[in-house]
Amino acid sequence: MKLKDIQEIFHKELDEIYGKDEVNSFFFMLTEAFFGLERFSLAIDPEIVITKTQETLIFAALSELKLEKPIQHILGKTHFFGLEFKVNEHTLIPRPETEELVQWMLDDLKVEKLPNKIIQILDIGTGSGCIPIALKKNLPNAVISALDISENALKVAKENAKSNEVEIQFVQANVLTLEKLNLFEEENILFDIIISNPPYVRNLEKEAMHKNVLEYEPDSALFVDDHDALVFYDKIANLAKAHLKPSGKLYFEINQYLGKEMIDLLQKKQFKNIELRKDMFGVDRMTKCILN
Repeated sequence: MKLKDIQEIFHKELDEIYGKDEVNSFFFMLTEAFFGLERFSLAIDPEIVITKTQETLIFAALSELKLEKPIQHILGKTHFFGLEFKVNEHTLIPRPETEELVQWMLDDLKVEKLPNKIIQILDIGTGSGCIPIALKKNLPNAVISALDISENALKVAKENAKSNEVEIQFVQANVLTLEKLNLFEEENILFDIIISNPPYVRNLEKEAMHKNVLEYEPDSALFVDDHDALVFYDKIANLAKAHLKPSGKLYFEINQYLGKEMIDLLQKKQFKNIELRKDMFGVDRMTKCILN
């Protein structure tokens, strides 16, 4: 069957769900991943024909896309900060907003002339490991640890660390039940930086979310109770007060609707130099503060 005919079928079946441009993007991502074809290959040779075995592969992907399964799960991978990461149903798919959080931290370290120094960093709620792995790639001398409640997520994170050739200390733990961070090889460890993208989506916000998120990404990494939406931030801030070095920094990705509430929480816990930053979409998405 000709590849251009399959492309037409993709548009017929999927354009109403995703729109023409995104369907084109999906189609070329699949043909590159499955058949090793560059995006321009079909333009150069519109008569490309694929085998029956290849047809089975790409039509299976079409069926999954019709069910709104994320393209990243179909491919089994995604990109974050220029690196490739394995993802599956046990991990959140890394978002561009989280790249901005990582970049903010790296920019701060550059200003402080710390990128080449040995610093201790902790990522809480690591998921696929995208944050600590991206940081380690850019801060080779940093000692980076990460924790998550999910054993399955940590399995993926460890595979990603190995494939990206970095060393991260991963630990399984439920941050909500921790009284102190005595989980690591070094006792009474103090960190220069703690960073976290914890669950922050309120149940009341589910109606505005797409099926590809609601049905395919882990609820435990996404949602919090409407009446206690900052539960993870409250707990992590308390741990940060006990386990950051003097003038250590705490970075959060946050719910876009709760910027003021986040500032209030950090002020009550007496952090200083609290900063709220918008993401590329113009919504409140990140905070940074310093241990007083």
